[in-house]
Parts: sequence; structure tokens; C-alpha cells
Amino acid sequence: MVRIRLTRTGAKKKPSYRFVVSDKRSPRDGRCLEYIGHYNPMVEPPVVVVDLARADFWIKQGAQPSETVANLLKRARLAAPVEA
Repeated sequence: MVRIRLTRTGAKKKPSYRFVVSDKRSPRDGRCLEYIGHYNPMVEPPVVVVDLARADFWIKQGAQPSETVANLLKRARLAAPVEA
């Protein structure tokens, strides 16, 4: 099963995260299929940059987002500009 989840990057006590598509059985910071964005919770307001088209593609292919990723994707979709 394929999951969309966060992998941790950054220094000690200064985390930042990447949105990755990976196999459910691989470790958190292990091999991934694709990077689709990043998340920095240390700045105010937190920065969420994600390729929504690729996220939607993977979800249509059967990938399951983690609970945290689902919340961040929802926030990113609300902040995205509305296309006319």
C-alpha cells in the first residue's frame, strides 16, 4: 500500500518536513517514490508548499494520506487561489 506522509528534515530542535509518497512498509526517513512538497512549522505562519496536482494524482491511484498530511492538504487547498 502506498502512503502520503511526512519525512523529517532539518537540524535538531528545528524540524522541517517533506511530503513524500512511499510504501507503507518503508521507514519514516527511508526510500520514497516521489517528493511532492514541504512543510515548515517553525516560522509564523507555518509554510505549507505542496503540488496539489501530484497529490490528487497519487490519491486517485490509491495512496492513503496520513492524518497529518490530510489536514495539511486541506489547509493548502483552502489557501490556494481559486481558478476562474
